[in-house]
Amino acid sequence: MLCYSKIQAMLPEVDIVILNHNGKRFLNECLTSVLKSTYTKKQVYLLDNASTDDDVAYVIKNYPEVKIIQNPLNNGYCAAYNIAFKTCPGEYIICLNNDVTVAPNWIESLVNLAESDQRIGAIQPKLLSYHQPTHFEYAGGCGGMIDVFGYPFLRGRIFTEIEEDKGQYEDIAPVFWTSGAAMFIRKSALEESGFLDETIVHHMDEIDLCWRLRLAGYSLYVQPKSVIKHIGGGTITTASFKKTYWNHRNSIYIMLKNYELLQVIRFVPVHILLDYVVILQSLLKFNFTTVRAILAAHTWILVNLILIISKRQEVQQKRKVSDKRILPYMYHGSIVYAHFVKGVNKFSQLKNNKQHENKPDTSSLEWAAGTTA
Repeated sequence: MLCYSKIQAMLPEVDIVILNHNGKRFLNECLTSVLKSTYTKKQVYLLDNASTDDDVAYVIKNYPEVKIIQNPLNNGYCAAYNIAFKTCPGEYIICLNNDVTVAPNWIESLVNLAESDQRIGAIQPKLLSYHQPTHFEYAGGCGGMIDVFGYPFLRGRIFTEIEEDKGQYEDIAPVFWTSGAAMFIRKSALEESGFLDETIVHHMDEIDLCWRLRLAGYSLYVQPKSVIKHIGGGTITTASFKKTYWNHRNSIYIMLKNYELLQVIRFVPVHILLDYVVILQSLLKFNFTTVRAILAAHTWILVNLILIISKRQEVQQKRKVSDKRILPYMYHGSIVYAHFVKGVNKFSQLKNNKQHENKPDTSSLEWAAGTTA
């Protein structure tokens, strides 16, 4: 038997990076729960995105064990976390929102899973609603999926239909993307995929990163044994111009960038057509905010075609696997049609969702991270 100190020395270092901007109201509960994490080989960081309040001073005074990474500009999720990716030395990095609470043993199962297969690039915990913990949380659910036309959805949420957590998604399962609210990433994988794309600024940044991790040959999973409660919705409201703009702009942008040319020709025009269906519906409802946001998103795409071509070249040069390997992890239909026409409200109702990755064997690693669950 290995002694306890030797076992601890064998554990990989995990850096927990909590993004913050004027979020002092969340920090006490978040940091208290994270610091109670039972995984021993960890370092907690506050990644402060140019807060104008006294957030940093508050953390330095009350949580001296937390290290500070200061971004002098509030220039978005992507730019901030890219600083952390360059700074943090651990084998694994957890990107964590400041409006979450975690279970004490939330890290062990993530490490076990990641250590079972060196080609696992990212893992997502199960995200439950802080205010309604019997239900999944809007931003993460139990793992992110996407259809071939670039519309994302979740195991646990399709558009605004959020499922109750009844244990229906308790399996370790392959997912297409992991939520940026709580994303466990292998740092060495980032060196192959590239960091977050700062052109995106907000929304769908984690989907783009996960897509590129798959292009680099990595797999992605959800680990439901790791449980997080997330408040969510604190920065940009669901029905806002900004949220609609960023989502519609970035969904087209990442398709143009990450798909092979054949799939760009097949799927992007359909996505644009569906956007105009939304515009027509919004006009009938006198929802001019949505109309303006989508038109602004399409205008950005047209104005920035040269930039998009340049970004596409960067991605395609790094590609290690073809779309033939990527497409099986997408929904081969339109989630828009499935939900709004056929009435599909749950992930489990999708009939042709193809997921072929084998579940990694974590049994031999359970001892290493100190859990027998």
